[in-house]
Amino acid sequence: MSKQLWDERYAAHEIVYGYEPNVFFKEQLDRLTPGKLLLPAEGEGRNALYAASRGWEVTAYDFSEVAREKTLKRAREKQLAIDYFVDDLTAANFQESTFDSVGLIFAHLPAHQRRDFHRKCLRALKPGGTLILEGFSKEQLAFQSGGPKDEAMLFDEDMLRKDFQDLYSIRLQKLQITLQEGPFHQGPAAVIRLTGVKA
Repeated sequence: MSKQLWDERYAAHEIVYGYEPNVFFKEQLDRLTPGKLLLPAEGEGRNALYAASRGWEVTAYDFSEVAREKTLKRAREKQLAIDYFVDDLTAANFQESTFDSVGLIFAHLPAHQRRDFHRKCLRALKPGGTLILEGFSKEQLAFQSGGPKDEAMLFDEDMLRKDFQDLYSIRLQKLQITLQEGPFHQGPAAVIRLTGVKA
């Protein structure tokens, strides 16, 4: 989807992917000591707002200005601080070796951009930092609960192992879950979850 289509989607709905943080992201983040967190493709801020409320210093990116405005409005209402930048994720300049954790939650890029984007996210992690990822697997094409309709943009286990081969303590799981994340993530879904630590 283009920037214009994302802006239109976010503008047309009160909330697109729900107010609550992603379940897997919350579960993994709660195991970590708060520090600096990078959230690319953050959308309307559900994960950023949760993390900030738990004491994390949050830096978020998305290419939708509407999503940024909605996030910062809610942050002001909750008296939370979030650094939120509007940029193309492939061009964004993430500070290297800066973040204690990076969260990639349903951050699907075109196939020819995916690996470089993932490597850039790894470079942004400090040594000892934790990557948290949940995305749709290729089996998601059988479901109507969200995600890209282009199989090349969906994940498989071998792909993620190669993209994140520099991590250790990798945990990788493919499973079917039921999404309840706003009107655009509802129902049975095929996902892949990954966590790992940067050497």
